[in-house]
Amino acid sequence: MTASLILPPALALFLGAAILTIARGWLRSAVMLLAPLAALGLVWMVPDASWGVGGYLGYDLVLVRGDRLSRWFGTIFAIMAFAGGLFALNQENRLETAAAQAYAGGALGVVFAGDVLSLFAFWEVMALASTAVIWSAGPEARPAGLRYLVMHLFGGVLLMTGLAGEVQATGSVAFTAMVPDTPARWLILAGFLINAGAPPLSAWLPDAYPKASYTGMVMLSAFTTKTAVFVLLRGFPGAEVLIWVGLFMVFYGIVYALLADDMRRILSFSIINQVGVMLTGIGVGTTLALDGAASHAFASVLYTALMLMAAGAVIRGTGRARLSELGGLFRSMPITTACGLIGVMTISGLPLTVGFVTKAMIGSAAAKENLALVWYLMIPAAAGVALYAGCRFSWFVFFQRDSGLRPPDPPWNMRLAMVFVAALCLLLGMVPDLLYAHLPYASIYNPYDGAHVVSQMQIVVFAALAFVLMIGVLRPSATITLDTDWLYRRFGLTVWRLTSQAIWTVWYLTSLATWTLTVQALTELRLAVREGFLSERHGSSTMAIFAVGMLVFYLAVLLIF
Repeated sequence: MTASLILPPALALFLGAAILTIARGWLRSAVMLLAPLAALGLVWMVPDASWGVGGYLGYDLVLVRGDRLSRWFGTIFAIMAFAGGLFALNQENRLETAAAQAYAGGALGVVFAGDVLSLFAFWEVMALASTAVIWSAGPEARPAGLRYLVMHLFGGVLLMTGLAGEVQATGSVAFTAMVPDTPARWLILAGFLINAGAPPLSAWLPDAYPKASYTGMVMLSAFTTKTAVFVLLRGFPGAEVLIWVGLFMVFYGIVYALLADDMRRILSFSIINQVGVMLTGIGVGTTLALDGAASHAFASVLYTALMLMAAGAVIRGTGRARLSELGGLFRSMPITTACGLIGVMTISGLPLTVGFVTKAMIGSAAAKENLALVWYLMIPAAAGVALYAGCRFSWFVFFQRDSGLRPPDPPWNMRLAMVFVAALCLLLGMVPDLLYAHLPYASIYNPYDGAHVVSQMQIVVFAALAFVLMIGVLRPSATITLDTDWLYRRFGLTVWRLTSQAIWTVWYLTSLATWTLTVQALTELRLAVREGFLSERHGSSTMAIFAVGMLVFYLAVLLIF
């Protein structure tokens, strides 16, 4: 195929977003489904080459760069845009559906961008479009959406500052692998990590995502953090700092997921936890580890979306999101329950699911590199995931006590979306060669060896036993968990109010003193006029001083009042 016939995959979704702003009825539904499928076709039409090279400000821009890594992430992003669109066919909010397609288009733009300027442009499109997805949920979502936007614009400032320094140092805008050894590259890494949800600036994710609609959060879960994984794979493979950042995210996510009561917050912390696993693989840096991170990102998009779809179906049917208010839903929502269980089994890494065949690659890579601490920490981490998702989430939502709620399964399109994603989770787990044949770094790996199957089953059984023994402690209750956002949502706000009050007090006292002096000066002037002082003859120097004094007084009054 000639380069002249190649179109940027993001174009299909951007056009779809534009049409969705005005489309109605069957046309709207058709665009929500066909635009992602068109994007998927364009993803696989991109060859292993750069295309769309143009000059801008003296730099060569590469609008589309095709390789196995780009197609890997482009494929799952297009699939998720399709599944999310199918799930949201009943969503009447045109802003959300259009913004969601533009958001997915921005993600495709990032993964196919061959230069840092194009990457940054699509990066900011994602930030704005995802904010619109959050805000479209209504007035209650606007404060969280504003905090989300501020955090991502801050990350964009760090990223742009670092990119400017890197371009100045190298003279090139090409997006290639780097080592974090200069201030500019550390700023780039920091900008990427903010989007990845890395602490201490991770609170934006569980703060904003649950405020979106139940259809909007499905889309939000797929793109922002996974594009961050992509750019880290592309830009910082083997950066050792990512191992420790990733491991911190893994256990941070587990702890907060175990404390949360709201389903959406549990799954938000789960996203952070799973991205931490991917960052650990990127930090290890071998081809097996990088393929493990990429494949786990692929799998994570699927099972996270599936669990959020099940949670969304529950919220739609019951109007409730807290585990402490749910239970016994398997009686009236059998399809939702089955799909939700497939999702939690996949994230727990049970054999015959895609989670089993992807997560193990990272642990095996760490073992081969003699990173014993990393390998040992991944074991309790896997047990923690099975505990909060495989046991706690599924048990308290679908089983435990009978809450008396009898909502039916959701409409056909939502059921079909869940079944579609669940089928992919099982198919890719049962036939992993469908996935491994397209690994970005072409690793060779066999997940179904006896030792791995037995060890993973032992981890899951241990987690189930721990849940049974600690069910009283893990029982959900309405609680408030403090996170780093307390520093700017509570402490920072208090400091701002006190500072503002102090500034206002100083301003008031200054204005009062100025007004008092002005009144006194006018009184003195009136007395001088009455006594004939101004009518007397004075030297030119005296009059000049008097004129300058009046001018200074006039300017001071203008500046103050």
